[in-house]
Amino acid sequence: MCPADRDDHSEKHPKPAARTGAIAADFSKVLVVGKSSINRVVVSKIVEKSGLKPISEQPEAAEKTLAGQLPGAIILDGGPDNKDCDRLMSAIDALRRASGKPLPAVILLSTRNGTPESLGLSSVIDAVVAKPITPERLQPVVDRLIGRG
Repeated sequence: MCPADRDDHSEKHPKPAARTGAIAADFSKVLVVGKSSINRVVVSKIVEKSGLKPISEQPEAAEKTLAGQLPGAIILDGGPDNKDCDRLMSAIDALRRASGKPLPAVILLSTRNGTPESLGLSSVIDAVVAKPITPERLQPVVDRLIGRG
């Protein structure tokens, strides 16, 4: 133990978020969700170029990840019909209602071009990025929604 670090780091003085049960958003992390491991790797590399830490998950495991941490953004690979991650929408909506803010920011990777409204998507989707996934398309959207753009 370093002499300057004499704290035992116990929960004697928990952070306000821990006392209230709220989870503070970690804007350095981005949850990348999709059935295709190749797409998750491509998206994760683009996220890393923005200086962020990707957390890659299958749709089935992502809900459990969200229960323990709140990333600054979530990137959902909608698959061929934009429905691969539909089961996460209620969990994301609940997180947003609990925080009182539109956090985490949500990006949908879609085979179709348009806005969330024009594509008839959930209100929790903040932006749609059309496939194929390229750094030129995705990185500016990630930077803007995380607040770095």
